Amino acid sequence: MSRLRRPLSLTWAGLIAERLVRAFWPFWTVLAATAAVLILGLQDLMPVEVVWVGFVLAGLGLIGFAIHGAMRFRWPRRQEAVDRMDSVMPGRPLAALGDRQAIGGGDPASEALWQAHLRRMAERASAAKAVEPDLALAPRDPFGLRYVALLGLVVALLFGSVMRVGSVSQMGPGSGPDIATGPAWEGWIEPPTYTGLPSLYLNDQKGEIRVPEGSRVTVRLYGEVGALSVAETVSGRTEDVGAATDTEHSFVIVSDGTLSIDGPGGKSWTIVAIPDREPQVSLVSDGAKTTFDGQMSQPFKAEDDHGVVAGKATFRLDLDAVERRYGLAVEPEPREPISIDLPMPITGDRAEFTETLIENLSQHPWAHLPVTLELEVRDAAEQAGQSAPEEMRLPARRFFDPLAASVIEMRRDLLWSRDNAKRVAQVLRAVSHAPEEGLFRSETAYLRLRVILRRLETLTAHDSLTTEARDEVAQALWDLALVLEDGDIGDALERMREAQERLSEAMRNGASEDEIARLMQELRDATQDYLRQKSQQAQRDGEQQQGDQQLSENMMTLNQQDLQDMMDRIQELMEEGRYAEAEQALQEFQEMMENLRMTEGQQGQQGQNPGQEAMEGLAETLRDQQGLSDQAFRDLQEQFNPNSQQGQSQQNEGRDGSQGRGQSHQQGQGNQPGQQPGQQQGQNGQEGQQGQQGSLADRQEALRRELERQRGNLPGAGSEAGDAARESLDRADQAMRGAKDALRQDDLAEAIDRQSEAMEALREGMRNLGEAMAENNQTQGAQGQARGQFGDQQNDPLGRAPGQGSQVGTQDNLLQGEDVYRRARELLDEIRRRSGEGERPDVELEYLKRLLERF
Repeated sequence: MSRLRRPLSLTWAGLIAERLVRAFWPFWTVLAATAAVLILGLQDLMPVEVVWVGFVLAGLGLIGFAIHGAMRFRWPRRQEAVDRMDSVMPGRPLAALGDRQAIGGGDPASEALWQAHLRRMAERASAAKAVEPDLALAPRDPFGLRYVALLGLVVALLFGSVMRVGSVSQMGPGSGPDIATGPAWEGWIEPPTYTGLPSLYLNDQKGEIRVPEGSRVTVRLYGEVGALSVAETVSGRTEDVGAATDTEHSFVIVSDGTLSIDGPGGKSWTIVAIPDREPQVSLVSDGAKTTFDGQMSQPFKAEDDHGVVAGKATFRLDLDAVERRYGLAVEPEPREPISIDLPMPITGDRAEFTETLIENLSQHPWAHLPVTLELEVRDAAEQAGQSAPEEMRLPARRFFDPLAASVIEMRRDLLWSRDNAKRVAQVLRAVSHAPEEGLFRSETAYLRLRVILRRLETLTAHDSLTTEARDEVAQALWDLALVLEDGDIGDALERMREAQERLSEAMRNGASEDEIARLMQELRDATQDYLRQKSQQAQRDGEQQQGDQQLSENMMTLNQQDLQDMMDRIQELMEEGRYAEAEQALQEFQEMMENLRMTEGQQGQQGQNPGQEAMEGLAETLRDQQGLSDQAFRDLQEQFNPNSQQGQSQQNEGRDGSQGRGQSHQQGQGNQPGQQPGQQQGQNGQEGQQGQQGSLADRQEALRRELERQRGNLPGAGSEAGDAARESLDRADQAMRGAKDALRQDDLAEAIDRQSEAMEALREGMRNLGEAMAENNQTQGAQGQARGQFGDQQNDPLGRAPGQGSQVGTQDNLLQGEDVYRRARELLDEIRRRSGEGERPDVELEYLKRLLERF
């Protein structure tokens, strides 16, 4: 039995708990219900008579159930615990161990059997465990009254106040007539919602209370009217105040003061109103940047005690600081200030943060003019905070090409005031007076300028230069400046030379680091295109057959990494401000590239694969389309300037030997689809001009059919680049159809525009086809070497060229380009969006949170 002491004690304690619960559950049910009523303060809402009746009934119930429980409760004996534990074991081993042998005493066999029986019972008794008590009261409480009372007590503890129990004392005998009428009160202070602070229950507050300014106070008085009154000096009210004894008071705290409830059980408090500070914002001047394409990045810092909700940046023209000369001498047309919404943090606290305003204002009329920048932020209380005006020049794109810069300046003068229209037209006419001197890179650019000039002069002459028409001309000038600045050069060598010239011009003009990086990247791209074209030319001309056998010992052997290192050195010199050394190194690089000879990496490969044939066919189509566009351009010149026909004929004759007046320089050449011998000679007068335009339309249709045939044989189907090439050629086909229809309708200007679109689509298709050929390794044998390996190479997923030697890769094309800031902003917005999706795995959400904290 000593081993059964612990389970026996637990079983005995269970019996005690079981009998206590069964005997006294009505008592603690009534006690819990009464406590819930008192803590919730329901006694303050009822007449005193009802309260006293309730208390009497509750008291009687408690006394009665206590007596009933005491009468029913019986303390359990130890033997009852033994019986309870023995009853759950098979064979009742505890009772068997207490039994004695009734018969067979003295018989050895019988006694041995009895001892074996006792040992078996002892083994069963040694495994005895405590018996759990039966606390189920469902048969005695079928309606669950005990749970109702317990739920009420929990609700009272959560939403009530223990202090309300004390109000019962005021209802006792001897408390006077005021207590008999039951005066009571309660109140709350609710801070403004945007503060995020909790409401305060006045009954629980003592002494000084500090709350935000604008908090609303609500006080309710119960009982006899006039027994209690409210006095306050925090609202500053002078009208519609009401009586101090009204049953309900509601007002807003606007200043420090006192609040008191006078009467039985009243209180008094000192209220301290915490003012809502105005938000503050300031510029972070050392972080301002402007990219090569004119995209500004202006950091700013904002803070507020409860958080900033919105803000805006305003640019105003500083007219006093503008140098009023040339086109800016006239009075400017009124323009609204530039207003841009400030970016706000998507996640996190807005009480204090630093963000960056990113915007491109290159096309605004105030570009590069003196302006003042002022930031303004607002909080939820509609309070505004402003930064000190910052004087600056409106950040915008810079143009280094002289012709593009002049076009942009005329565009600015036209947007400054429409009174400058006549002067702008004169300057543009002077600029385009002698296009044959090489000022324009292409005749298409010259034609676009002349079309813009003609429209501007027409609008000015008819006094119909409205704001909408002026904006259309300004947009056309902007597009023309981009073409003049960025170029539209098909020949790789010419494009490389142009990139070098623009880089030299940028160094002389003191360009920024972003502009130098952009121009340096253009030089890298142009160099790669030139090497690729040089490699293909070496294969076609068979230059490697004798070149590899007659290499001079003094020749320099270079590979792609050597050229990369040379360009890196040039960029490093420019970043260090050593422009003289950088320009000398750039000239040496240019001379070396022009004298470059390509060698074939794989001998014995002759002929061309389908990709090369398609590329050459598209190049031939592009040249034919350029010829048709040139002829249409000359016909348009003759149409608007008949006096220049003779000079134009002489120019044509000198260029290709044609004899007809006004004839294109391309007509005497071969490879013109749809061209008939009778189309070689022009005719005088309008009849000859119409016949020639009809010829141009036929040739345009024949060229379109040739392009359609080439599209059917285009390689690279199924790849992304191959599909992009087909889409570009589809656009070229549509543009050629439009050019043909315009030629048949004698609309040369529209035809030239459509032909320009066709040529641009052809160039894009050729670029996409080249990428498809590189992806499918279809340019084997076209990979040249400059005493090393050059030519088409596939880039890694980050857009970088493969490394040379022991290098894994280079840093070329890594996070560069015109859309890098826009792309970075899109990535950041996507990270924020995904971080707000709660259904994502915790690991991913934590990773996104770390990214947001870092960037």
